[in-house]
Amino acid sequence: MKDKSRSAAPDAAASPAPHPGSSHTLAARLGRLTLWSIGLLAGGALAVALLLALGLALAYPKLPDIGGLTDYRPKLPMRVLSSDGVLLGEFGEERRNYLPIQQIPKLMQEAVLAIEDARFFQHGGVDYLGVIRAGLANVTESRSQGASTITMQVARNFYLSTEKTFTRKIYEILLALKIEAALPKEKILEIYMNQIFLGHRAHGFAAASEIYFGKTLDKLSVAEAAMLAGLPKAPSSYNPINNPKRATIRQQYIIERMYETGYITEEQRDEAKAEKLRIRPVQASVSHAEFVAEAARQLIFSQYGEEAYSRGLNVYLTLDSAEQNVAYRALRRGILDYEKRQVYRGPEAYADLPGDAKELDARVALLLADHPANDELLAAVVLSADPKKVTAVLQSGDAITITGDGLRPATSGLSDKGNPKTRIRRGAVIRVVKGPKQKDGGEWTITQLPEVEGAFVSLDPRTGQVRALVGGFDYAKNKFNHVTQAWRQPGSSFKPFIYSAALEKGFTPATIVNDAPLFFDAGTTGSQPWEPKNYDGKFEGPMPLRTALAKSKNMVSIRVLHSVGVKEAQEWITRFGFEAEKHPAYLTMALGAGSVTPMQMAQGYAAFANGGYRISPQLIARVTDSNGRLLYEAQTIALAEEARAIEPRNAFLMSSLLQEVTRSGTAARAQATLKRPDVYGKTGTTNDSMDAWFAGYQKDLVAVVWIGYDQPRKLGDRETGGGLSLPVWIEYMGFALKNKPVDEVTPPEGVVNLKGEWFYEEFTSGSGVKELAAEPNAPPAATDDEKKSILDLFKR
Repeated sequence: MKDKSRSAAPDAAASPAPHPGSSHTLAARLGRLTLWSIGLLAGGALAVALLLALGLALAYPKLPDIGGLTDYRPKLPMRVLSSDGVLLGEFGEERRNYLPIQQIPKLMQEAVLAIEDARFFQHGGVDYLGVIRAGLANVTESRSQGASTITMQVARNFYLSTEKTFTRKIYEILLALKIEAALPKEKILEIYMNQIFLGHRAHGFAAASEIYFGKTLDKLSVAEAAMLAGLPKAPSSYNPINNPKRATIRQQYIIERMYETGYITEEQRDEAKAEKLRIRPVQASVSHAEFVAEAARQLIFSQYGEEAYSRGLNVYLTLDSAEQNVAYRALRRGILDYEKRQVYRGPEAYADLPGDAKELDARVALLLADHPANDELLAAVVLSADPKKVTAVLQSGDAITITGDGLRPATSGLSDKGNPKTRIRRGAVIRVVKGPKQKDGGEWTITQLPEVEGAFVSLDPRTGQVRALVGGFDYAKNKFNHVTQAWRQPGSSFKPFIYSAALEKGFTPATIVNDAPLFFDAGTTGSQPWEPKNYDGKFEGPMPLRTALAKSKNMVSIRVLHSVGVKEAQEWITRFGFEAEKHPAYLTMALGAGSVTPMQMAQGYAAFANGGYRISPQLIARVTDSNGRLLYEAQTIALAEEARAIEPRNAFLMSSLLQEVTRSGTAARAQATLKRPDVYGKTGTTNDSMDAWFAGYQKDLVAVVWIGYDQPRKLGDRETGGGLSLPVWIEYMGFALKNKPVDEVTPPEGVVNLKGEWFYEEFTSGSGVKELAAEPNAPPAATDDEKKSILDLFKR
């Protein structure tokens, strides 16, 4: 037995026990560790999932309602446009031109997608691959890299703050998922491309395209689209106007991204990278119609209130943009021509200039920043000056030389004996204007910003529709609209309305009236002696009314008014739209001593042009909403008898008289220059030449020009309506009537022509006034209030 037991022992010893460090033990332990790790990860994931589910359950119901997106109504500015569709003005905090996604060119969409969200149409609102990529980039590169999709950006822009917190990011993701569940991809992209802020008040790419390039989206090149696509990241930092270098760097990167994503070819990429962009200046004006755009804004605001600036109203005016620009240029040229005849008032400012060229350039730029360009009138800093030559530098950095005739307007400022306070010297800020080359080879002329103002308005006398309106020399300098707000003395341009009243009293164009001196003592005027004069200082004795009006004889007008009766005349002028209280019933009314606005004068002369009807000015033709739906359309009002101011034959005879003024009288330059007889009008120059007018018309167009100082003062002894305002009227009419056939006023029933003169039919038998022999008698004694009124008139 012992032997058997001993013999078994060696066999048992032959099978050794497992070693603690053997591979089998390590594998077992690793297996168990793996299982534990998986279990922990699964548990952690489950816990995170439960926490996220709990967070979602709590947060999701608290997410804001996205009705503002599903029923998206962007703030759209009010746009004022001409009848031919040219943008004249835009009003509202946000400049936006909303376009449906179908109208946004694919090129612009692709440029945005390439840089902002290349997988936009693949993800469901959150790009998880992008999140992982951004996370890795943030870890490895130690810098922030975002992963916001376009949907997430829409969520943030509409509902969340811009603070960078984990909580906000969670809400951004949740909102993005909610938006994607409610809206199709195309609608989300449409909202984004119309809502995003892109600098300079531009919201949306359509508005940005107009602001930065002056063109619509469908006209953009690849390079331009890429430049705009770079703006959402940081409009202030990547703005081609404020930071062109930084904007270009980002644009080049976006062009490369468009190539990498397959949106453009290699050839398009190379061409786009080489393209030199022309960025539109910030202050570039679409059209010179600031005064008329503001007038339209006021009218629309009175109807819609604050809502006018956010609901995308398109306000179409009656005026034509080409005529508007011609009127603007004509009035501006007339005022600048007058300015050339004035004494030079001196530079706008002085500064000490450094000798170093680099420091000089910076100093000039800083100095001229306070003296912006006034359209064609540019500011320049003088580098050197003497009576024969001035060198100066512009805001652009370009140096200019002024010689010969270009120095003439500033002769007194260049004279050694001139006033030191108006002297042109190194460091002086002056105004210059570029024109055609002169005889001496120069093309620059020294000028100055005008102090005198002006107004221009033209109407269709049949409808009252405004064709052009310029309320002053420069809207940026003075926003006072002289067409509608300036009450001025009309001077002799008011005489036709007195003559019109006389025609109803038996006067005819052939009635003889004495152009002889008149004198009214203090007892007659109730104030102080008055001895009126003719402008030329001459008295030519008896003459027919036709000649008297053509020569603008004051003595004849006073005698005619006295014969008609001042009260009767005061009532008569109200037929044309004038206010009786603005024209006191005294003989001074014959010389235009009352108060009118240029718009009133246009209405008054329209009655002569249209055969005797009173019209009301009409500026707004129609209004549409952002979708083009018609909200308002002005009715075309036919001239009707209830609007009649004077009978047709009165209007015809007045046209005949006013035609003589433009043929042989104070406005003879009109027919001579325009080479057509169908123009009618009257010059006007007030006492002491404080106001210069020309009011005139063609059968289908009436226009009025006024020039004067805001604070009335003498324009100059030789300045008249015929010299100042008439050239402006002629320039405009030359354009407006171009290619329009001559169309003279047709004689109505009830008038006859005898020996070349027109008469009312009933006055051909001698019953009319052949000659005015009676002299003006003393009017009734004036009251104290009337005396003061008269005194005020005589002081003007």
